[in-house]
Amino acid sequence: MSTAVDHTDKSGAFKRKQSKHRNIISKDNEKYPPEAGRYHLHIALACPWANGALATLALKGLEDAISHSVVHPTWAKTRPGDDQDPHHGWVYKAPGDEPFPNSLGYGSFGCDDLLIPDEITGAKSIREVYNLCGDEVGPFTTPVLYDKKTKTIVNNESTEILKMLDSAFNDFAKKPDFDLHPADIHDELQKLNDELVYPNVNNGVYRCGFAKSQEAYDNAVEKLFESMEVLEEKLGKQRFMGGDKFTWLDLRLFMTLVRFDPVYITYFKTNKKRLVDYPNLLGFVRDVYTIPEIKANLSIDHIKTHYFTSNPALNTYGIIPAYDGPDLEVPHGRENL
Repeated sequence: MSTAVDHTDKSGAFKRKQSKHRNIISKDNEKYPPEAGRYHLHIALACPWANGALATLALKGLEDAISHSVVHPTWAKTRPGDDQDPHHGWVYKAPGDEPFPNSLGYGSFGCDDLLIPDEITGAKSIREVYNLCGDEVGPFTTPVLYDKKTKTIVNNESTEILKMLDSAFNDFAKKPDFDLHPADIHDELQKLNDELVYPNVNNGVYRCGFAKSQEAYDNAVEKLFESMEVLEEKLGKQRFMGGDKFTWLDLRLFMTLVRFDPVYITYFKTNKKRLVDYPNLLGFVRDVYTIPEIKANLSIDHIKTHYFTSNPALNTYGIIPAYDGPDLEVPHGRENL
């Protein structure tokens, strides 16, 4: 059994496994129609994909229609009583629970007030949620969109979850007119995502961090920073990726860039340049951070704790560096772009 970060090819290049739970909630789907109170999101605040899903829930005003739970940022044994099962992954804890170390026994990582146990299934880990739904193989990733009625996983592909939250539940949303997927620039955004943002930046930082050969790392770093230069130039001319309107692509890009300096430049060795070396990208991040629903659902503490404590092969002793990244409260000055 493996985790989401264990997959590399013969060259040592990181290869992300495709999500395999791909049902779509819609009014045309008899099995999974949109209903208030029926669905639940399993969230890791440290995970950029899950963090984006939770932010979308808030941006649409769906908190009363779709419940959610939040795991601890440090991976732990998902079957603690089984000495023959080495798997570590996302686990549920409650605020005030006893701190625990990383998988090698180093450090002590507490349980803060941001944690929300899974009271829907009673699962103690994300793995257990998958297992309860018949998936024994994984990888056991977040976000997970779960159906309380059929007790199944609807979907674990973050881009599809974003689309469903953005449009399928408008009858129950407090902000139904808020639209992250404007039709008039759909093709433009999709092309930017498919050719630039996702492969080279969103996933590119992982391709750097989990490379197992110098060649694979060098290739990933080159593509990452070539793309960062393209984005720096683009966002020097316009406020957001699609122009003057904040969209899903901006949300996805933000969730990577906000983690860049506090985590990736150290942990994933993406240190050719920092976010603070790109004035337009830094301004973009500060701009997006002013959106209240995004700011309220971002935890730099969870982000740093997860990355620096969950993969001992990259940080044996679980030491969390001091730097939190650039000050996001500085005025961004991008209103007229």
